[in-house]
Amino acid sequence: MRKKQPDISDRTLSDNNFGQLIRESNSNHYSSNYKNHQVPKDTERGFDLLDINSPLTDWSSLILAIDTQNSIEQIITERKFADNLAKYGLKPKQKLLFTGQPGTGKTSSAEVLSFKLSLPLVTVNFESVISSYLGETSANLKHIFDFISIGQYVVLFDEFDIIGKKRDDPTEHGEIKRVVNNFMLMLDHFKGNSIIIAATNHAHLLDVGVWRRFDDIIFFDLPSVKNRERIFEKYLKMVHLSDEVNIEKIARSASYYSGSDIEQVCVAAIKECILNNRTTIELSDIKDAISRQNKRKGFLKGSYA
Repeated sequence: MRKKQPDISDRTLSDNNFGQLIRESNSNHYSSNYKNHQVPKDTERGFDLLDINSPLTDWSSLILAIDTQNSIEQIITERKFADNLAKYGLKPKQKLLFTGQPGTGKTSSAEVLSFKLSLPLVTVNFESVISSYLGETSANLKHIFDFISIGQYVVLFDEFDIIGKKRDDPTEHGEIKRVVNNFMLMLDHFKGNSIIIAATNHAHLLDVGVWRRFDDIIFFDLPSVKNRERIFEKYLKMVHLSDEVNIEKIARSASYYSGSDIEQVCVAAIKECILNNRTTIELSDIKDAISRQNKRKGFLKGSYA
């Protein structure tokens, strides 16, 4: 017999706590001056080149394949016991490449690392980094590396393929090739204590020379059927489901779904229920949400083909 779950009506779902229930994470934004070290800015437009946050994301907020989670736990353990490793002339892994499809947990895993190690999360703003002025992009990258060399951070270069592209790509001009070369040199010569994470959805676009610069490459696969079921349960646990809703069957039907896809389906189904003044989610709510998500996924796939 299905265990009765709380009705939506049992809770006051304001914009704030609804978002927290769905996301199950939060962050505190630092000012643009952290520990008296001014955040670097793009000299051309004056934009901050990075954001600094303190995520509250832990493993309860994230469902990954066991191998992937173990790899991240290994990084945490090595960092916590760095002094023990140093006695044997060893160093913890520091330069990491996260690769996998969108919505598979790369950014959230960087947040977990930040939270578990009590280090601020630095996210690089590539929209600010990339400049139309010759040489300015490499200069911006140097400013970033200079900044993260001073303190200890978890540094996320998201959408890394923007600057890590193959140097033999005939569609790219000489400036991008110089940026790739300069980035690899900066990575090689980095002497700080920060953890550097480069995340990409398009590993095939990366220059072969970039791959060799990382201490570890962590692959983020789409969730298994069992993990899809766990993710559905995670986001629907706050609501009452009708007896016809079978999470296991729904998870099996959502093949090729990422965790982010499942989250969007659940949010859409919950909203549909609330807006129609109902206290129970019906199977049709979830099916309709999956249908809309399938159309969205098809459109996005065509857009990036």
